[in-house]
Amino acid sequence: MIRRRTIDRSTNRHQRSSLWRTCTNIHSLKQIQAALVVHGFNSNKSALRELVFCAAMSIPGAINYAHQLFAQIAEPDTFIWNTMIRGSAQSLNPLDAVVLFAQMENQNVNPDCFTFPFVLKACTKLSWRNMGFGIHGKVVKHGLEMNSFVRNTLIYFHGNCGDLRVASELFDASAKKDVVACSALTAGYARRGELTAARRLFDQMPVKDLVSWNVMITGYAKRGEMVNARKLFDEVPRRDVVSWNAMIAGYVLCGSHRQALEMFEEMRSMSEEPDEVTLLSLLSACADLGDMEVGKRFHHSLLEMTSGNLTILLGNALIDMYAKCGSIGSAMEVFRGMKEKDVSTWNSMIGGLAFHGHAKESISLFTEMQSSKVRPNEITFVGVLVACSHAGRVEEGRQYFNLLRKVYDIEPNIKHYGCMVDLLGRAGLLMEAFKFVESMEVEPNAIIWRTLLGACRIHGNVELGKRANQRLLEMRRDESGDYVLLSNIYASQSEWDRVEKVRKLMDDTGVRKEPGFSLVEGYDKVLMQYLLDPKPNLKSRYLQS
Repeated sequence: MIRRRTIDRSTNRHQRSSLWRTCTNIHSLKQIQAALVVHGFNSNKSALRELVFCAAMSIPGAINYAHQLFAQIAEPDTFIWNTMIRGSAQSLNPLDAVVLFAQMENQNVNPDCFTFPFVLKACTKLSWRNMGFGIHGKVVKHGLEMNSFVRNTLIYFHGNCGDLRVASELFDASAKKDVVACSALTAGYARRGELTAARRLFDQMPVKDLVSWNVMITGYAKRGEMVNARKLFDEVPRRDVVSWNAMIAGYVLCGSHRQALEMFEEMRSMSEEPDEVTLLSLLSACADLGDMEVGKRFHHSLLEMTSGNLTILLGNALIDMYAKCGSIGSAMEVFRGMKEKDVSTWNSMIGGLAFHGHAKESISLFTEMQSSKVRPNEITFVGVLVACSHAGRVEEGRQYFNLLRKVYDIEPNIKHYGCMVDLLGRAGLLMEAFKFVESMEVEPNAIIWRTLLGACRIHGNVELGKRANQRLLEMRRDESGDYVLLSNIYASQSEWDRVEKVRKLMDDTGVRKEPGFSLVEGYDKVLMQYLLDPKPNLKSRYLQS
């Protein structure tokens, strides 16, 4: 009888474990939660642990549901606290992990060697240096500083945003044999820009894991040292998508867009699947190339790779790419097709419309945004003010500028002030523009004064132009464009003597006007089509065409 009960319990435990393995979405979680409620929600600690673990760690996007479950647990044990802290640290809101840790302490639940690493990772993501130092102090208090798991995370924290000297001190003789500790300190040096120290430690490592290789490749790529990055990349025993992404992003950062696209082709020829980071870098390359045909082909490839399910980040990148290429219609098509939008989505479309002269549509879209659940930010208002400026809508521009503080509690920055000066200057309200600059709560920069000088040239106001030019010369005397603008103002009023004086002043101060030039960039469209084609086996067709 006793034996049979043992078997039954074992069988039930096995069945329950199988049940958790089939739990792949929030709907399944809710069904299991309902069953637990029927039998007494807080009575089965083992089932509660598995339920919270599934919600916090196994099912993407279920962390908020995990928090709701957690709030119903009468006395969560250390495992449940750790699970929630870990899931929160890995989520989009790592601050929740720090808050949970504080609540854990207030309820006198002792943290263990797993708690502190999760909290430290949250502090690292938040770049909370002082909070991380405080957590380090608690680690010492609990006598866990020499625990390898805790020590390695401390090295990771101090290497990334804490104190590199402390990270080096933690890296003692025993840690030197730990590949995780070596990788953490190498990453710290590389991310702080100390590549020489990082490379020295990297070369001394008895065993190099893939994280170490990727850290060094990324470090060189971010510094623009693509020759060193490529050399290491070619030496990596086994690459992953992070390795390829580091190289592609590095080439994009350096402006070597063709090499970035070639790297992508090489990546696919090695059967390595791109991820969202890869695609974002490539869209950036297409935007900077400014070629509509390349952009469209890549958009097509992107839809095939993602089965048409664009994330917000990818959708935003596509809008930005089309807007920069001048295809506002295509950008709007992507915008309207996005199921979810964030503030960057709206900003990209509002700004794109404004900068391409579609002021009415830009302002209309901002009105639509105000009716949505997305709150405008300071970047939104730059786009709106640019639209008002281009359309000559002075009164609307004033109203939107006032909205910044009164409605959205946003402090105007130099870009907002610059847009207002441009708005007033374009409308010929030069005296009001000057008074506006004098009343600014931030120090006007050269762009502000140059905007005024340009407005004075357009409207032929010599005296105000001289005032603006004088302020520019007080800031810098070697900008030839400032002299040319003033000279043009005099010329528009046929004051040729003053034109000559400006030219002489340029000669006396050694200022030289750079000759104008045009840049025409050509590249092989067939090669680009081949690089961006979603089917690598079509190589021969492209090479023959």
